Amino acid sequence: MNRASVLVIGGGISGVSIAYELSRHVPVVLLEMESALAHHTSGRSLATFVESYGPVAVRALTRASRSFFENPPTRVDSPLFSPLGLLMVAGPGQGSDLVDFHASVLDNAPQSRLVPAAEVLEINPVLAPGHFELGMFDPATTEIDVHELQQGYIRGLRANGGTIHKSAEVVAARRENGAWVVTDASGATRTAEVVVNAAGAWADEVAAVFGVRPVGIRPLRRSAFMVKAPAGVRARGIPLTGSLDHSWHFMPQGEMFACSPAEETLQPPSDAKPDELEIARAIDDLNEATVLRIRGISSPWAGLRTFVADGLPVVGADSDHESFFWYAAQGGYGMQLAPAMSQLAAADLLGLARPQEPACAADALRELSPTRLR
Repeated sequence: MNRASVLVIGGGISGVSIAYELSRHVPVVLLEMESALAHHTSGRSLATFVESYGPVAVRALTRASRSFFENPPTRVDSPLFSPLGLLMVAGPGQGSDLVDFHASVLDNAPQSRLVPAAEVLEINPVLAPGHFELGMFDPATTEIDVHELQQGYIRGLRANGGTIHKSAEVVAARRENGAWVVTDASGATRTAEVVVNAAGAWADEVAAVFGVRPVGIRPLRRSAFMVKAPAGVRARGIPLTGSLDHSWHFMPQGEMFACSPAEETLQPPSDAKPDELEIARAIDDLNEATVLRIRGISSPWAGLRTFVADGLPVVGADSDHESFFWYAAQGGYGMQLAPAMSQLAAADLLGLARPQEPACAADALRELSPTRLR
């Protein structure tokens, strides 16, 4: 029987980030049900750092995470950011909506600006002339090195004495003498004062094992696929580009483009597979909106982005079980807000003083308590 002050369940970016922050202060054990960490959505993410993305609380936590990405304190071997840029485009009749959206995100994305149709094509020559009324360009958007971020947290966790157990799906749990006694599928048993539920799409299922009421996790599938750049077009240097109505987006990956129909299809927690019909729809839309002339694709994949009803993450002690800590429903924002949210959540869980700056991030965390869902 192994003992830990905190047991973290889930080896995606949410689990390894909060496990690392906690391990700076207390013994931590992390359990992952798969044979590899980040097997599901975290390992399939084309992660970007977009300060205008998501609800207000998410934007605050994202902006608060920038300093970590630019100067990471964990054991990171290469830069976490690489230049990308974001171009959001509005079709005919959508220009006023894009103006309103830009005004709503300007505080979080101060470098963003509205650009006329002619400049839209200068920024992204892959787009089709005459198809767009207006654009919004944010040069501060960057691509996140998902693998290095994940590995940096893992190295830091282990350097702090934390341990990781894979193929360790939790199958039973009970309270005994003021602690959780947790058994995994191999029969190994561990005790911990506190359990952190960072199980992504499986978070409600994990809660049920502990006798904790669900919070309404909604796993939403999103598909993606790769296409070749047109002859004479260099993919590198073209920004992440997406439609204002979120019906498609694409971004460079080497000398190809990673494209997505940006669908949000509810499905049970599982090893998600790409949706052929959604991909076909995206190909039609992209062939109309761009000069990609897509005839074939390669390497399609999918992941599950997890939400609750109000679209905000769920972070904090359960209202019925204070020793059961939710760290879930991070949607499509998990990578970009991981540093600030894990630091603040670890401080709350351990009763430590919160980081003083920026105050808006600490205010945002208060909105994420699971008590709002009860």
